[in-house]
Amino acid sequence: MQDILQYLQDFFGQLNRVEWILLAVLGGIFLIQMVYWTILYTRLLSHCRKLRKGQIPHSTKTPPVSVILCARNEHYNMEQFLPAVLEQDYPEYEVVVVDDGSTDGTQDYLKLMKSRYEHLTTTFVPNEAKFINSKKFALTLGVKASKHDLLVLTDADCYPTGKQWLRQMVRNFDDDTQLVLGYGAYRKQKGLLNRLIVFDTLTIAMQYFNYALLGIPYMGVGRNLAYRKSLFNENHGFVRHLNIPSGDDDLFVNEVAKRHNTRIEVSADSHTESVPETRLKDWLRQKRRHLSTSSHYKGSSKLMLGLESLSRGLFYGLLVACMIVGGFELRLLAGALFAIRYITQWSVINLTAKYLNERRYYTGILFYDLLLPLISLILLMRPDSGKNQSGLW
Repeated sequence: MQDILQYLQDFFGQLNRVEWILLAVLGGIFLIQMVYWTILYTRLLSHCRKLRKGQIPHSTKTPPVSVILCARNEHYNMEQFLPAVLEQDYPEYEVVVVDDGSTDGTQDYLKLMKSRYEHLTTTFVPNEAKFINSKKFALTLGVKASKHDLLVLTDADCYPTGKQWLRQMVRNFDDDTQLVLGYGAYRKQKGLLNRLIVFDTLTIAMQYFNYALLGIPYMGVGRNLAYRKSLFNENHGFVRHLNIPSGDDDLFVNEVAKRHNTRIEVSADSHTESVPETRLKDWLRQKRRHLSTSSHYKGSSKLMLGLESLSRGLFYGLLVACMIVGGFELRLLAGALFAIRYITQWSVINLTAKYLNERRYYTGILFYDLLLPLISLILLMRPDSGKNQSGLW
């Protein structure tokens, strides 16, 4: 023992003052990152294990439901995906499709489907309102046209992965629950862009699910989201952020979600799947639109998300600094901290991916972990990042 202590004393004695400062700051940032990866981001793993063991209480009631989706020139997607929404194993529900000025044959297709499915209802955005370039207006019309208090939202380019989707989402509603956050995956395809999109979607979901389980829900995705119509009406819908083109899902959730009124649903049968972008510029436009809404989150939401991003960037920056200016001892210690964080991050991400039926990531995690914040920073720094753009629907 004495020899070990002497060795450690000699080892750390090799560090100069600058190296000690770098190590101390790196160690502090490392601890912040480990709090995120070992405490905050592991709640979902515990929840999923309990879910598989049947330890999460759920309601057995099946109240009537209104499914709402909006469509603008989505004829092709609806031909593929709308039947999956209309053929759910659920006793009583309606599907409300809002046609927002489509010119591609959507109206004719909906007429055909209405003749086949009695529980399909359609409405449309009036001509005089078509200048409003916002999905929020179309969704509001869908909510007003709906018959039931429980609303389940999805998109025209989405489809539920199974016939139990509605049952799995609705089982979370009890006397206190007003909002249920679901998982909206993207179809897995070949190519680097697809892997980047799927990884980004996975890690974003990992964040909002874990924070919801911590009692601080801050966002959801409109591809798979459920809430009570009464909640929508009591909060006057999207009126507080109607001037912002996007945010019909995350801004609304950020506004109305509370510790006791929000639950999550992550079972395999509850997922929806969407068609991902295949061109980089289209995905970047979509990414920038989503990032522009995050600036309107509550201060507490921005703080908890910003601290993780900031500490992550500082960790990598300090790691590089240690490797450049440090001697062997500092490089070894910095490398050890990097290895511990990477192994922890790798484990949490891949276990989460397993429970959410996503692909596994290995060495690519480091690449995406560096690339995605850089992409977000560049998009946020663009002067037009918050302006209205064509295609924001």
